[in-house]
Amino acid sequence: MSRKKTMADLGRDTTEEFRRKDKFPIAVVLDNVRSLNNIGSIFRSSDAFCVDRICLCGITATPPSVEIHKTALGAEESVTWKYFQTTAEALAELKADGWTLCAVEQADDSISLEHFLPNPDKKYAIVLGHEVYGVEQSVVDACDLTLEIPQFGTKHSLNVAVTAGILLWHLASSRLRLSINPSKL
Repeated sequence: MSRKKTMADLGRDTTEEFRRKDKFPIAVVLDNVRSLNNIGSIFRSSDAFCVDRICLCGITATPPSVEIHKTALGAEESVTWKYFQTTAEALAELKADGWTLCAVEQADDSISLEHFLPNPDKKYAIVLGHEVYGVEQSVVDACDLTLEIPQFGTKHSLNVAVTAGILLWHLASSRLRLSINPSKL
């Protein structure tokens, strides 16, 4: 029978240790995400997958926020974030710094996630959109590529926080398979 691990068994970094350590070359860009709970959940997943940064854009709320904290559980203190008035500003800054911009959206030329093999020499910024309207078309146009998560049910989309978790796992696990683990950096 499996024994559930205690907090001591997990040996997690402190917030200060996490902020100092090297991160996976992954950024998350939130394009007008409206739900504070989704924003908090994305902070928490970004902490779990050792994301380099989060860009909060447009109507996306910023910490400090009691509602964000409810789902982030403190990850808003560990993960580096920056607010941008527009998503275009965030993308321009990332592009100038050498990031590959990936819209996560259903599009004519999207790459289905199971076929996307990240290049270990590249830094990836995933752009996630509004809960109802998705990533704005002008933002999709500004990205280098579009990724899509295959779905098999009756709904046309996944919750943005769930989408973030799936994408972050895909990007982080590809690095782990190459033995590029932040704990060893």
